[in-house]
Amino acid sequence: MEFWKQLCKEHGISADGILEEFATHGDDRKDVFFYQADDEHYIPRAVLIDLEPRVINMIQNSPYSALYNPENYFHAKDGAGNCWAAGYYGGERLQEELLEMIEREADGSESLEGFVMLHSIAGGTGSGLGSFLLEVLNDRFPKKLIQTYSVFPNQLESGASDTVVQPYNSLLTLKRLTMFSDCVVVLDNTALDRIAVDRLKLVNPNMSQINTLVSTVMSASTTTLRYPGYMNNDLVGLLASLIPTPRCHFLMTGYTPLTIERQVSAVRKTTVLDVMRRLLQTKNIMVSASTKKGCYMSILNIIQGEVDATQIHKSLQRIRERKLARFIPWGPASIQVALSKKSPYVETAHKVSGLMLANHTNIYALFDRVLKQYDKLKKRNAFLENYKKEKDFEIEEFDYSKEVVEQLVDEYKAAEKADYGSWGNDDGKDEEMYKLSLIHI
Repeated sequence: MEFWKQLCKEHGISADGILEEFATHGDDRKDVFFYQADDEHYIPRAVLIDLEPRVINMIQNSPYSALYNPENYFHAKDGAGNCWAAGYYGGERLQEELLEMIEREADGSESLEGFVMLHSIAGGTGSGLGSFLLEVLNDRFPKKLIQTYSVFPNQLESGASDTVVQPYNSLLTLKRLTMFSDCVVVLDNTALDRIAVDRLKLVNPNMSQINTLVSTVMSASTTTLRYPGYMNNDLVGLLASLIPTPRCHFLMTGYTPLTIERQVSAVRKTTVLDVMRRLLQTKNIMVSASTKKGCYMSILNIIQGEVDATQIHKSLQRIRERKLARFIPWGPASIQVALSKKSPYVETAHKVSGLMLANHTNIYALFDRVLKQYDKLKKRNAFLENYKKEKDFEIEEFDYSKEVVEQLVDEYKAAEKADYGSWGNDDGKDEEMYKLSLIHI
């Protein structure tokens, strides 16, 4: 919901979908994420799905309850019990109802480019139902892009988790994210908590504050679509330069300067160079994987504010001179910059802000931790009963998923080397493994 609240602010749309008087002459493209109803209300192009009613009920009782299409709410009663299998096969049983909603929204779009899915990979619904929807969308709309904003769980040993089986759920979901999505924007709770505490000085950040960080990234990453300029006006153009090879499509993000409610990071000066330099600092990256190891495959900085091209060129030259970013040795790679307008309806404390979308090889550290945590549970065969309750779930699916994730880790490691172009060609094993995984879905 925080994402839609942010979009409403940036487009001058009230909580009940009415365009504010001051926003009637804007040059923004509201139609990318909203459409107008017969009574001129702006309605989000959104389908809200859950397998238990609590969160949907909370939205329906919020000030934004009248914003959404009432036909696009869906919740079951029993939930998924934090079990991937229950979420996946629960989605399968509800397939007809869910697809009717999704296809109605898709048919109402004049030029559908793709789908954006926001989910968590730790619990049962976000992981299991999310995995099922990825497969269905890939099957029903094979020529459309599928982008996800995937929230990874806190992976620190000391980090509190409500879901003891999160390594199982994460591994099974990672397989589907690898095989059925075109782009995954990784949002890591470990890093989000760290940023909230260290950068914004929040002692105990709550869920709403963390979700505000997520919505900031989501809204900033779509500004070039909603405020068209010369570049990156569509989803294909935005993602094409970031993903040089099909499976390496997991992106890190960084944003500066950050603001949540009245909490502002210590940043005071925001020249283009300051913003672009901060975006490359590990402490501002929303993934708990150091960018000091490995190398960048691609970087796109979306800069908002009072900026001219000469500032961009000087900043890029300074970054090159200081070698602040290390790139892959096997192909052309550099920092790309897209300039975007700021919403005239939202006041900010800073002249310039920036979002970095980056494809970095060391993101495999995140997947490696998932594998290690999975191995700890699986070698004891712990907590498998709920998965076995789903009669269609084969326990071997864990092994197939582990293979896919290990292959993903290996590919990111190989991408750091100059001979990456020849990786995966030995005896066709790479292709055979993926065929095997597809057969056992």
